[in-house]
Amino acid sequence: MAAFPAARICPLAISSSAERKRLQSRCNAMVSFDETSTSRRFLMQNAAVSALALLNPNCGLMLLPARAEEKAKDDEGLVGALQSLFDPNEKTKSGKVLPKAYLKSVREVVKTLRESLEEDTKDMAKFRRTADAAKESIREYLSSWRGQKEVVNEESYAMLEKAIRSLASFYSKAGPSAPLPEEVKTEILSNLTTAEDSL
Repeated sequence: MAAFPAARICPLAISSSAERKRLQSRCNAMVSFDETSTSRRFLMQNAAVSALALLNPNCGLMLLPARAEEKAKDDEGLVGALQSLFDPNEKTKSGKVLPKAYLKSVREVVKTLRESLEEDTKDMAKFRRTADAAKESIREYLSSWRGQKEVVNEESYAMLEKAIRSLASFYSKAGPSAPLPEEVKTEILSNLTTAEDSL
């Protein structure tokens, strides 16, 4: 890698042995600069470039396209990582591309609602805290994603909506402080698991 600047200034034909020695010392100086690297691959590449630069009158210019191709592959990995970091979408396990904000919102609703349903109702203060957290995440989810075209046909959306409707239906009939029957709780937890698994 570092031997290339010296290789670029090499003449195509070296006329005297004095010029050849000067070129060899220049190439050796460039290689010794990079010997501090601990990467075995890096050291092997520099050794190969230096050997070819010393043996070849073109100073290794024929290796430039191969090195450029390798650098382009390294750049793709870095660029790809940065793009995925700033990309507003994420690929799900099923291969669908959905907004990251939607996926985060669904995961939050599933987590808080599951915690609320599994909480012991005997400790009323703790139960209220988890129920309030679930209510808030559901409210945020519905205000953000209800009717959105990119997610309405998604299985996670349908299952989460089914779980929320079951919960709302029960509490609208039985009252806000009624204990949740086990069969309703099981149905809601099943819908939450299906929604989470489809992400």
